[in-house]
Amino acid sequence: MAGVAAKGDARGIAGQTESADQRLWRWLTLAPALVMLLALSIIPLVGLVLTSFQNVAWAEGRAVRSWAGLDHYRALFSDALFGAGLWNTGLFALGAVTGQMLLGFSLALLVSKVSRARVLYRTIFILPILIPGIVIGAIWKLMLNFDFGLANQILGLVGLGPVDWLGDGRIALLSVIMVDIWHWTPFCFLLFLAGLESLPQDVYEATKIDGANAWQELLYVTLPLMVPTIVVTFAFRLVLAFKVFDEVYLLTKGGPGTATEVISFTLYQRFFTEDKAGYGSAMSVTVIFLVCLLLVVALSARRRSEGRA
Repeated sequence: MAGVAAKGDARGIAGQTESADQRLWRWLTLAPALVMLLALSIIPLVGLVLTSFQNVAWAEGRAVRSWAGLDHYRALFSDALFGAGLWNTGLFALGAVTGQMLLGFSLALLVSKVSRARVLYRTIFILPILIPGIVIGAIWKLMLNFDFGLANQILGLVGLGPVDWLGDGRIALLSVIMVDIWHWTPFCFLLFLAGLESLPQDVYEATKIDGANAWQELLYVTLPLMVPTIVVTFAFRLVLAFKVFDEVYLLTKGGPGTATEVISFTLYQRFFTEDKAGYGSAMSVTVIFLVCLLLVVALSARRRSEGRA
């Protein structure tokens, strides 16, 4: 009996040693990625936060820093351009993400019901997301041109007057939202199509046996099962919508006035046009905090939806 116990203790010690060796090996294999993350993410973020408490000026080819405390953060509350950027970014994110989600889900639902030429439809629908941003800006700048744009030419064929899509402050932001919907709907379409194709088919067979129609199947089966995918897609697109820059810069440059001023364009102006590194850093930290807050809310909603499921 003593020999058996000794053998058992030896196996236990060997198992613990093996487990420790495995943990050490995992840490060693992860070390390069952790170092890369530290070098490219954490250290610059810490530098950004420190710069947000400083005034940065250039003298004799080098940066001269002086302590500013919370002055930059206090100035944000009285910055009309920052307020307009936050407001427009919120409107942009709400309108663009809502349109992309609805259109992407509708297209995914239609393609999931198609039995022939599905690959062709999928290829056509994802084309906009493959086009570089600079090309998209050039295409839509021409299409929405007041004098010779395709949009106004089509309106002229039906007897309607030309519309200043990008120069009228009342509709300029809506025009940018429509371009973003066209550009990023394929992203939502791909995620929704993958989610629809992974749903269990036995549930649909049971609903057909019970006599449910297409609307009831969508409302009581498809949508509840797709809630996790919908929440993840919404979180991704919401965060990316708050980072929009290229479309605004290429189409309107924030104008007319502050009609399309989004927070990313405001940051660009503060950093590179006005050379206010400290104030721009404070603005960046505030935006990062808001985006992280939105992400936490979205992930919490996902956990609650999975818990109910």
